[in-house]
Amino acid sequence: MPSVFLSQPQTNSTRNSIVTSPKGNVPSAALEPQTTVIHNPVDGIKESSDSSNTTIEDDDVKARKQEIIKITEQLIEAVNNGDFEAYAKICDPGLTSFEPEGLGNLVEGMDFHRFYFDNLLSKNSKPIHTTILNPHVHMIGEDAACIAYIRLTQFVDSQGRPRSSQSEETRVWHRRDSRWQNVHFHCSGAPAAPLQG
Repeated sequence: MPSVFLSQPQTNSTRNSIVTSPKGNVPSAALEPQTTVIHNPVDGIKESSDSSNTTIEDDDVKARKQEIIKITEQLIEAVNNGDFEAYAKICDPGLTSFEPEGLGNLVEGMDFHRFYFDNLLSKNSKPIHTTILNPHVHMIGEDAACIAYIRLTQFVDSQGRPRSSQSEETRVWHRRDSRWQNVHFHCSGAPAAPLQG
């Protein structure tokens, strides 16, 4: 299973650092894509400077925000691993999205996404490393939430060179039958799935 690391907020000295894999040309079965999450602050929850008024409700909201961050990490891991079945379980069948691959059109349903899993992601044997930067979660009642974050994706291109791409993403989550499902997302910037050739 891919590892998830929690790191300190970025500083000027860490902002432009690049992580590379020392594995070289290891067979694809040995490669495990990773998702790294960097929260700002470390626990990913922004709160007021007066923490002396913490209540049970506040703790519940914090726990639900952490749930949203965790399920978002799981969704991105499914993408990185080319696992459409895991992705489909996390997404609503009527998922809507605006994303670079949709060329400005509102995409509805899972068939559009399945194409990329079948023809690109599942065939990728090169490692993909994703960092979620500064996630911010808005709880909308008990059963809905919105998360916004920067997604930094590191990959190896067709010439074997390490590359990075960045996108800005927002995901809307709805809890049904005690399960969170992604019902909408908006991605700006580079495509979420690097075209590695």
